[in-house]
Amino acid sequence: MTETIVELKNIRYAYEDKIALKDVNLSIPRGAFLGLVGPNGGGKTTLIKLLLGVLTPQQGSIELFGTPSDKFKAWGKIGFVSQKANAFNRGFPATVKEIVATGLTAQIGYLKFFTKKHRDKVNEAIDLVGMLDYIDQNIGDLSGGQQQRIFIARALVSEPEFLILDEPTVGIDTENVQKFYELLRKLNRDKKITLLLVSHDIGTMTSYANGVACLNKEIHFHGDTTDFHNLSDQRLSAFYGHDLNIVTHNH
Repeated sequence: MTETIVELKNIRYAYEDKIALKDVNLSIPRGAFLGLVGPNGGGKTTLIKLLLGVLTPQQGSIELFGTPSDKFKAWGKIGFVSQKANAFNRGFPATVKEIVATGLTAQIGYLKFFTKKHRDKVNEAIDLVGMLDYIDQNIGDLSGGQQQRIFIARALVSEPEFLILDEPTVGIDTENVQKFYELLRKLNRDKKITLLLVSHDIGTMTSYANGVACLNKEIHFHGDTTDFHNLSDQRLSAFYGHDLNIVTHNH
């Protein structure tokens, strides 16, 4: 039986009188590559903050790796990658290895010396995302797609079992987007890392993910990508509240 690593039950969250999430139920099994889609303002960011422990549900419960979220301590099992490439300060004076090494801060603390074991972990994470040749290069000199690979390496260096990515391809050109998704598929298939990917690029994302959840305050769909593509245009547009034109990419 496949282990469930995320379980949300009857989750509700509101900002004053504005409901962000209501009656959200969602299970994510180990090994999933789940795409989370939905309109702006549909609650995706709120859901991520709840999973990361930044927010506490006002109603309902969350279990992470079988433990209630309010008692969960093993945050090193969860990695997070945000829209870094779109907002990163290219003048920031740090090398690739220095950026990735900051992903170990939670494990070893601030102002502590790195051991050979830590340096090896940094090198392995950078190698895993195919950027070892750039290890001493300034992060600001890299392209958007290369930067996002480095931020994934930063998340991977602590060896998470569950990786959350929030619109990670924003600002990346089309060619590098494909390479980026190939990297995610490799991490999921070869490294067995469970992925939750938030994306507006439904067509590309569903070509790589093995499941889709559609969130607009409530979960309106949760199933595999084939069933998602078989949804009628009318039903999908109703989820979003406006018409959609989904372009599917074949690989």
